[in-house]
Amino acid sequence: MVSERTLPEFNTTSIQLTKEEGLILYEDMTLGRLFEDKCAEMYYRGRMFGFVHLYNGQEAVSTGIIKALRPDEDYVSSTYRDHVHALSCGVPPREVMAELFGKETGCSKGRGGSMHLFSEKHRLLGGYAFVAEGIPVATGAAFQSKYRREMMGDDTADQVTVCFFGDGASNNGQFFECLNMAALWKLPIIYVVENNKWAIGMAHDRATSQPEIYKKASVFDMVGVEVDGMDVLAVRKVAQEAIARARAGEGPTLIEALTYRFRGHSLADPDELRSPDEKQFWGGKDPIQRLEAYLIEHNLANQSELDAIKQKVQASVDDAVKFAEQSPEPDPKELYRYIFAED
Repeated sequence: MVSERTLPEFNTTSIQLTKEEGLILYEDMTLGRLFEDKCAEMYYRGRMFGFVHLYNGQEAVSTGIIKALRPDEDYVSSTYRDHVHALSCGVPPREVMAELFGKETGCSKGRGGSMHLFSEKHRLLGGYAFVAEGIPVATGAAFQSKYRREMMGDDTADQVTVCFFGDGASNNGQFFECLNMAALWKLPIIYVVENNKWAIGMAHDRATSQPEIYKKASVFDMVGVEVDGMDVLAVRKVAQEAIARARAGEGPTLIEALTYRFRGHSLADPDELRSPDEKQFWGGKDPIQRLEAYLIEHNLANQSELDAIKQKVQASVDDAVKFAEQSPEPDPKELYRYIFAED
């Protein structure tokens, strides 16, 4: 097993968390996990096709970042591992599942599939199949917010953009070009590196000359933060601080969340490259179990309440599958619709 980086310690006494906030975080993470488990079931039963990249294990990053944003107002750019980002943004499970089934009722009208989820209503700028492809898009979204506010006098244009990408993307040209522009123009954007140690089958430490990605922020005179990506409360804390800086006009932040995917790169990946010891090490840091323990320990919830949330979420996921199966296929006559913006 490649030597593990020491995860940053987080002092939970420094946070204030209400019961309502804690349960929102727990429900969102549980939804992400159970939704992805159901996707795996549907894929292996031959009812879902194409490439499907699951997010199991990384839920604390999506929930911790996105739930700190203003819903349906701030912008989110995702990757090809985008199902849970969409759910955290508020895209209904029915619409996400229907999209994975290629149905007309999907959030991308069945045209996008697993890697290209999009929702204008929920400010989800899309999932992107090419590595680092979403970074320029997110940077442009942040630029338009700043332009509208400073050049057009729109005082309501204080939206923050969050751009998610993996450790592999931090070696691509778009990463360096866009971080440079964002720093020069002090754009209201947060770049979130979900470092799960593996870019498909390449170990991160073998692929970059500086494995500590957050340190790359320094060359752009940008704030760089390292966080335990398996602790939703730690992620939430650094997200809140970065969002506050962005809204105040203090510019971008680079957050490196140290996390781990519990499944292979995709559902077609036999996952034979990662060692059992490594998987066991990270499996013991399950973010949902950690939050569950915290809520119970601090008397913010009891086990029966958490079990009720799981049952509620499972019912929602099961309903999403039924909805997707019963939804119509896209009309072949509309094959060329949505290519341009006439709609």
